[in-house]
Amino acid sequence: MSNHGADAGGGADALAVLELLAQQAPQERFTELLDKARADDLPEERRAELERAVHLATGVGHALARREQRDAGLDALSDTARDLTLPYDLDGLLRVVVRRVKRLLDLDVAFLTLRDAHGLRALHASEGDLTAPDPAVGWPGVLDEEGLGGLAHTLGAPVWTEDYLADERFTRLPAVDELVRGEGLRAFLVVPLRAGDTCLGLLYGADRAARRFTSGELGLVASLADLAAVATEKAGLLDQTRAEVTELERDSSRARTRLTRMRYIGEAHSRIMNLILAGGDLGNVAKAAGDALDACVLIRDPGGRTLASTGEITGLDDEAVAKASLDAHAGRRPVLTGGPPDPAAPEDGTEADRTWVAPVIAGSEDLGVLVVRAATPLTGEDERLLELASQSVAFLLLMQRSTAVAEGPVRDELLDDLLAEPQHAPQQIAQRARRLGIDLRKPHVLVVARPEGGEQGRAVVWASSYAYRMAGLKTVQGGCIVLLLPGLDASAAAKAVSGELAPLLGHPVSVGAAGPGWSPDSVGRLYQEAMRCLDAMSALGGTGAAASVDDLGFLGLLLSDDHDVDGFIESAIGPVLDYDAERFTDLTRTLEAYFASGASPTNAAEALHVHPNTVSRRLERIGELLGAEWQKPGQVLEVQLALRLQRTRDVLARRRADVGDGRPPAPPAPSKDVP
Repeated sequence: MSNHGADAGGGADALAVLELLAQQAPQERFTELLDKARADDLPEERRAELERAVHLATGVGHALARREQRDAGLDALSDTARDLTLPYDLDGLLRVVVRRVKRLLDLDVAFLTLRDAHGLRALHASEGDLTAPDPAVGWPGVLDEEGLGGLAHTLGAPVWTEDYLADERFTRLPAVDELVRGEGLRAFLVVPLRAGDTCLGLLYGADRAARRFTSGELGLVASLADLAAVATEKAGLLDQTRAEVTELERDSSRARTRLTRMRYIGEAHSRIMNLILAGGDLGNVAKAAGDALDACVLIRDPGGRTLASTGEITGLDDEAVAKASLDAHAGRRPVLTGGPPDPAAPEDGTEADRTWVAPVIAGSEDLGVLVVRAATPLTGEDERLLELASQSVAFLLLMQRSTAVAEGPVRDELLDDLLAEPQHAPQQIAQRARRLGIDLRKPHVLVVARPEGGEQGRAVVWASSYAYRMAGLKTVQGGCIVLLLPGLDASAAAKAVSGELAPLLGHPVSVGAAGPGWSPDSVGRLYQEAMRCLDAMSALGGTGAAASVDDLGFLGLLLSDDHDVDGFIESAIGPVLDYDAERFTDLTRTLEAYFASGASPTNAAEALHVHPNTVSRRLERIGELLGAEWQKPGQVLEVQLALRLQRTRDVLARRRADVGDGRPPAPPAPSKDVP
């Protein structure tokens, strides 16, 4: 009976233990069951059986817990492996790994570090509350080579410590100990992220309570670390691939842009060449190049004279242009007037950064330069277009020279016939001129240039090209180059010829000019006047100068065939005559009295019966009209001669009028004061 009761009691105890086990009751419930058995004073045999049952149940519970933890770890590994197939970036994927490690091991803190480009560890992901304001700054000591991280890296295996501050197995730094103590951390686990024999980084876990890490936990974290290493390699390769793809796209974009620009350059060069082949002049070429480069373009000859332009370049430094021209011809390439561009300069650049000089070269011959002021700094492709434009200008200049040389005999023969006395078949000459594109009924001037030393051949070649470029004619007479050029200003034409020819030859050139003329018959007369002008300059010691008949004043009046008295008087005292006519003053008589009295204002006042102050005021007004240098010897002589001619002409006019009317000559008009 007692045995049956004992068996029944033991069965009840085992059933109670099984119920607690089935409920997954905490350890405290099993302890309470044992305490109750002791309090009930159970027999020793039943109490021993109950303790045995509780011990077995605890073992089974621990086994179940380990299995659950292992299953959770396997699930975590499976989830992590699945995440490797998702489009996470590197940092995002590492945060997932760190978060799962912290949750699986029930840690307070978990973080992961990787080597940067300089070989130093840098924090990439962290989980858990840290009092340090910046974990990347507050935790470098934990990651140092002397601590747990260095040991794990050296061993290539997980390293852990139950209580960091109490563990003497590795060297510690006071700063690290202070940080760990401040955070209240004790247990640490460090697992290397391995890819073959390479350690890519370290996975850290920390707890604020002392704890031991089981082999299962270490294996789980090691597996997660291996997955993290795979993810790191995958992300690194992906980032590298993305970078390569981005660079390829960038290269492709640059190639497309360059191809588009090169196509544009080719089209622009084709337009310029088509202009040249269609008979375009330098002005057309300059405009086409300026439109293509979005720039103002000047075409200059070797002497620095502008042959064509698309506008005015403000603030152009001629010295910088001259220096850049030397560099450009030496290197046979365009150069900046301010030197190489500054990469740090603003995009719009300075004027020096946007002003280019490109050499115009044919073989070894210097034909001039292109000066370009761009709206924005030029790129490498723009520089290539500038080179092509300068080559096109050189080609056009050579074409003009070749055409001038080919047509030279015909054009020379035409001008020779125009200079002949008498002219041969005027109608035939006019027809020949029209075939050469020259209209002799439009105003033209004649220029005679005499090189003072050196060989004449180079000057003749230049004259042929210049005459063709200016739509004129050229010939050689008596060792002088004769040019018939369209225009009204003989003086400007003489200076232009001297300005180009003298620098080209490197020695003085005397230039005389006359004109304008308006018919083929006037060419011979203009030639005679220009030659007399040239001879007069030589006689006066003006060798190497350039002037027209009009520039010689009264000498020009004497040298001119038509003796333009009206023109001479107008150039010398015209403003004074106009002033008298408009305001009914008497400045002309004041001038006559002034010169007649030996340039004495007082004596002139007595002759005019006015106050000396009145004469002084009149002389001041005359100075305003004729210029501040009107009393210089050269101009004074011309003024006196013009006054004498004007007075003589007036007297003769009055005598003709009086003879016609049958009346005696009229007395001179009374003098009037200038207020």
